[in-house]
Amino acid sequence: MPRSSSTNGVGPHLPSFAERVSGLSKKRRELIRPIQEHPRDYVLLPIRDVAGKLRTDPATVLRIVRGLGFSSYREFKTYLHELSIASATPLDGMRTHMGSDSSLLSHGHKALEQDIRNVHALRNTLDMKRVIALARRIHKARRILILAGDLAVSLADFLEYRLTVLGFPAIAATTPGHSAHAARNCGKQDLVIAISFGRGLRQTVEGLQEAHSAGAYCVGLTDTFISPIARFSDEVFLTPVEAYLSNSYAAPMSFANVLLTVCAHFRGERTLRILKKADQEQRYGFRWYPE
Repeated sequence: MPRSSSTNGVGPHLPSFAERVSGLSKKRRELIRPIQEHPRDYVLLPIRDVAGKLRTDPATVLRIVRGLGFSSYREFKTYLHELSIASATPLDGMRTHMGSDSSLLSHGHKALEQDIRNVHALRNTLDMKRVIALARRIHKARRILILAGDLAVSLADFLEYRLTVLGFPAIAATTPGHSAHAARNCGKQDLVIAISFGRGLRQTVEGLQEAHSAGAYCVGLTDTFISPIARFSDEVFLTPVEAYLSNSYAAPMSFANVLLTVCAHFRGERTLRILKKADQEQRYGFRWYPE
């Protein structure tokens, strides 16, 4: 299954790797455990080499793959690629590039080029019709709850601030307690946007599950279709965050800007009325340093 923002709209529940493994016999669970714990070590290997590392034969590996719910080894490798992305840490990225002879100048250029690739990937896969549909839900929502934690707090704060400027009832919940209480009080007229990348932050995933159980329409923003954010959302948008050291938010920020722009123009006259009220403060308010 390809990684794109258009492959994951509203769809069936995708089981986690742990859920898939639980259906195997004890012997096969132990055999496959090294792949589950270190997917990056196996993602590029052909089936014979995987069998060799697991000290078994290719036919047994293929039976295990099918027992996990995959129709072919190729489909399993695609999933394994996503799993390696979801489980990657900054240490993995640093180790990957430590052995190169690149200069500091080269490392800087590579980081910038990766950001550009991430934004290009978003541009090539983002379904604008789905963004427009989300903007319509934002306009209709009684309340918009944005769930995030850790580094993704920066994205949640940005969205909350900009949505508030546009006159929407948005609130960002970025701590475990706030997320739990805010999600518990959601209802069918509320919209929840949950932001988390890789394996998924516990407070964000659990807040998402709570809000979904309460009847809110839940939208996920993540980087892989195997993320628990994707599994527990009514709809999900994928934005790549691949980077040489830690997550890069160039693509998620671009997505946020696209969404906010569409929201602003969805009812342009309404937006103009709201911005006119703020215009004098934006020009002459006490917050701004005097000329």
